Amino acid sequence: MADTPAKEEPKGQVADAVRGNWVDSLAPAWTRPYLRLSRADRPIGTWLLLLPCWMSLLLAMLWDGQASWHDLWIALGCALGAFLMRGAGCTWNDITDREFDAQVARTRSRPIPSGQVSAKQAAVWMVAQAVIAALILFSFNVNAILLGIASLIPVAIYPFAKRFTWWPQVFLGLAFNWGALLAWTAHTGTLNAPAVVLYLAGIAWTLFYDTIYAHQDTEDDALIGIKSTARLFGENSPQWLQGFLIATVALMGLATLMTALPLSPAALVVALMGPVAMGWHMQWQLRMLQTDDAERLVMLFRSNRDAGLLPLLFFATAFFL
Repeated sequence: MADTPAKEEPKGQVADAVRGNWVDSLAPAWTRPYLRLSRADRPIGTWLLLLPCWMSLLLAMLWDGQASWHDLWIALGCALGAFLMRGAGCTWNDITDREFDAQVARTRSRPIPSGQVSAKQAAVWMVAQAVIAALILFSFNVNAILLGIASLIPVAIYPFAKRFTWWPQVFLGLAFNWGALLAWTAHTGTLNAPAVVLYLAGIAWTLFYDTIYAHQDTEDDALIGIKSTARLFGENSPQWLQGFLIATVALMGLATLMTALPLSPAALVVALMGPVAMGWHMQWQLRMLQTDDAERLVMLFRSNRDAGLLPLLFFATAFFL
């Protein structure tokens, strides 16, 4: 019996994309390089950008005890905006990093270094995504709009951070958790302290999951001079990650306490179970961590979608108690 031929990988597939994703299997061929620039074949980044928005929106609803149909639009607008702005940010990242990406095994298959699109084409695509995201942003109140515009500063800086600091994950956290500030303000009209504390919790969470992710590239990064917390911490990463875990849970717990303290005892306890459940999931990730196993690192990184969904369940339940 003849051997069954191996299934051919889709043309242009990025090395760390989810196998069988909709971009490589369903999207029209001419759109695929652009969707790959936006990481549409790797949806975890959109989730990690979106989840702080939804956490903050639910906490803001607990804060003032109010919910309206406009909150449904805020939630949907944040989802669409997360997809678009994550895509624009990743496109900007690939434009600025195209020479570095060509030297790293995991990233040399990305659309620009692999020749699927030019830097100029990528720039046009980046602007198009940002313009559509701006239309969504302008449907929010003035203070939320101003915060959304200000978010472009950390987004613009992040791709360069790994050139000048060992802590580029801090800049990623500043950019990726901005939605905690924006969604709260979109609901309440003003920026209050619990949103800022939740934002700090998100930065600690980003340091946790992106340090795990960065361990894939430590050898290549060392060769080309790219800095990261994974390289900085080295074999001490588990201890640092434990610290980031504690900071995430403590700060999110504080934001929750500041928000839900006036509620009934039952609602307060349920709301506080959200950070506890998230911390439990992060502790599981630490137990599973093997920094020399690339497949496990990706699996653990992607599992942070589930870690971030856990608080939402408890916050939403607390609102109805």
